Amino acid sequence: MSMRPDDHRRKWDRKEYERLAHERILSKDKGSEPVTKELLKQREYKVDLDSKLGKSMVINKSTPSSQSGGYYCNVCDCVVKDSINFLDHINGKKHQRNLGMSMKVERSSLDQVKERFKINKKKTEEKKKDYELESRVREAKEEEDRYREYKREKRKERKRKHDDDDADPDLDAGSSEMAAIMGFAGFGGSKKN
Repeated sequence: MSMRPDDHRRKWDRKEYERLAHERILSKDKGSEPVTKELLKQREYKVDLDSKLGKSMVINKSTPSSQSGGYYCNVCDCVVKDSINFLDHINGKKHQRNLGMSMKVERSSLDQVKERFKINKKKTEEKKKDYELESRVREAKEEEDRYREYKREKRKERKRKHDDDDADPDLDAGSSEMAAIMGFAGFGGSKKN
């Protein structure tokens, strides 16, 4: 680089930089292969949002971040303060990248879509059958309760009838005579004619 006193701009050695760039390209081709990330897939586990619900914790300066208030992500080593932001975090790009997944989704084929429709149709039919079974059980229970009530009423009616038959007309006449002698209308029972 030759600099003249009146030329204050910097001059670059193009040949040197071309050589460095060429070496860098060659070292990339030899050394490392491109990193392939797994396609985005459905979670196999249930996200635990309810375990700390309604509980209080004492947090001080020496409490580790994993046990401090909020939701702790052990993959990203961060704490998120509420459940909505935690769900946004675990579904976000940074978390998925740390798990080794790209944000690209596998393209489904026609056969896969048809299979998914079959599975969903079976699920809805099973739910319908379960609902029908539940309604039948409920109806049977109601019918059983009505029958029990009917039997109870019949029993009470028979008992009333039996009590009425047990009342002796001679005894009833004698008690009314006794009441008249004693000077009052009756012994508190209903008068039967």
